[in-house]
Amino acid sequence: MSVLERIQTEVEGHPIVLFMKGTPQFPMCGFSSRAVQALKEAGATELHTVNVLEDPDVRANLPRFSNWPTFPQLFINGELIGGCDITLELFESGELARMISEIQPAKIATP
Repeated sequence: MSVLERIQTEVEGHPIVLFMKGTPQFPMCGFSSRAVQALKEAGATELHTVNVLEDPDVRANLPRFSNWPTFPQLFINGELIGGCDITLELFESGELARMISEIQPAKIATP
């Protein structure tokens, strides 16, 4: 399987995919950290991440795959949403929470 096929499989295999530097627990750049925080605050519980620092082939080829030059890169339902700035803008407008709620049913707390 080529690296572009691997990327495609990741993007299609999960409703929310964030290609980032590091992990949600240990982000390795401020942009990745802010994107993860926005996703969590918007209600993303089913967040799948790919650490591009652990896979140089993905890091080198993802910009070509997505036609987006920087990291992190957020995909929702197989579609590139954008990087950190766009993710934060969507979060601040409430749009990110709406997008997430459409693919991930709200967890109802039972007393």
